[in-house]
Amino acid sequence: MKHFLKLIFFLLFSLQPILAQQNIITLHLDKSKDTISKHIYGHFAEHLGRGIYDGFYVGKDSEIPNINGIRTDIVEALKELDIPVLRWPGGCFAEQYQWKDGIGPVDQRPLVVNTFWGGVTEDNSFGTHEFLELCELLDTEPYIAVNIASGTVKDAYQWIEYVTSNTDSEITRLRKKNGREQPWDVKFWGIGNENWGCGGSMDADYYTDVFKRFSTYCNAEYKIASGGVFDDLEWTRTFMSEIKEVPNFIDIAHGMSYHYYTIANNWEVKGSSTDFEESEWFSSMYNTLKMEANLKDHIAIMDEYDPDNNIALIADEWGTWYDVEPGTNPGFLYQQNTMRDALVAAIGLNIFNNNSRRIKMANIAQTVNVLQAMILTKGSQMVKTPTFYVFKMYKIHQDAIQIPSEISSMNYSVKEDEIPSLSVSASRDKNGVIHITVANLNPKDDLETMIDIKGLLDIKGLEGEILTAKTMNAYNDFGKAEKVQASEFKNYEIKEAAININIPSKSVVLLTLNGN
Repeated sequence: MKHFLKLIFFLLFSLQPILAQQNIITLHLDKSKDTISKHIYGHFAEHLGRGIYDGFYVGKDSEIPNINGIRTDIVEALKELDIPVLRWPGGCFAEQYQWKDGIGPVDQRPLVVNTFWGGVTEDNSFGTHEFLELCELLDTEPYIAVNIASGTVKDAYQWIEYVTSNTDSEITRLRKKNGREQPWDVKFWGIGNENWGCGGSMDADYYTDVFKRFSTYCNAEYKIASGGVFDDLEWTRTFMSEIKEVPNFIDIAHGMSYHYYTIANNWEVKGSSTDFEESEWFSSMYNTLKMEANLKDHIAIMDEYDPDNNIALIADEWGTWYDVEPGTNPGFLYQQNTMRDALVAAIGLNIFNNNSRRIKMANIAQTVNVLQAMILTKGSQMVKTPTFYVFKMYKIHQDAIQIPSEISSMNYSVKEDEIPSLSVSASRDKNGVIHITVANLNPKDDLETMIDIKGLLDIKGLEGEILTAKTMNAYNDFGKAEKVQASEFKNYEIKEAAININIPSKSVVLLTLNGN
């Protein structure tokens, strides 16, 4: 009996590292080839609620510090993210927007009603010139969506001419009269938005015909078509099959949009952004992870008709959507932003990184005061949200080479459903530095994890950063110390070309390493 017990203790001791090591991330440095486009880290600014007015734009006469009405503290904060591209003016608003209403002397611009978002008056004080000045201040590329539902082909191509042309014409003379001598460099143009719904209730065949007509006349470098509802694979098939029949189709279609919102409950009762149970945390993670399988279905269809990868998938609206904060206008879509949103952002960016062969842009919805925002404002006060800090951590992946990864992890389960506990993406930058971003979706359990890097002989140096909080619904609030912000992370051990790491619950971790 004594010898038997010794044998049991010996086996338990010998197997302890194996039993503890239930989570393994394998990175295939030797199989890296696809570039993670910097535009995956794009943002979205629609004329919606307090996103533009009382957000980005406070007007020249505001006591809040500004440059020609553009709020300077927001600009300085967003510069920390290295925003590569900003989409405007919508969204649904794009399909009622008449671009000529937003140029010329501000006091002569017409008043209109924003019928999509809150039924409020739009005074058009923030128009083309103001948006493009904002992009210059942010050092970001503009992405403009043209109106194809209530606008004409002439409206669309003249807007593009007004913005980008250096040829003498009545339209370019109008731009110069309005104070801009040289054209702007605007590469990205969306040909409509959600044309299956707020963009005209079109079907796929009709929209594809409309797209071909508009795109033929729109002299733009990069034209992005409207995709269907996220699970409408037939829309994708119809568009791809019909556009492929157009001679020189690569001259009129460069991308197709994809929209996906994470809903914790259902569209009728989305739930609170801050007062939620673990079941709602879980459903948010679960529903965000479902996006990858859905994306792969669309990508498979695109590969079938476009094996040379000429038309990119553009996820130009994504993020969380909850019930609005109590006491706010239901049409303004203002919501708080917690540690839960940080994890959703990490999962989404990991998914886009890992599918970067076809996905070339993404735009989180939205940048300021709307849905999953980076910044929230209250008068002269401003807070950076947990999602802000995820984008700041992840910006190191911009234009780096994606490293394929595999995960073997414990599952996180609630009731009868379960998901992997870990989400990861990795890249190698132009200097050979490797960056690994990994999220622990489990809000209760830390995870002992081994990261094995194939194709790496040894690790010369390693640094870590972590974003986490004490509770899963922690958020940053006005006039209070931040509860969610990034800090140094050292809970790891290097073993040749592998890393043993203890990943805390509900956290996002960035590892930066050099090696041979």
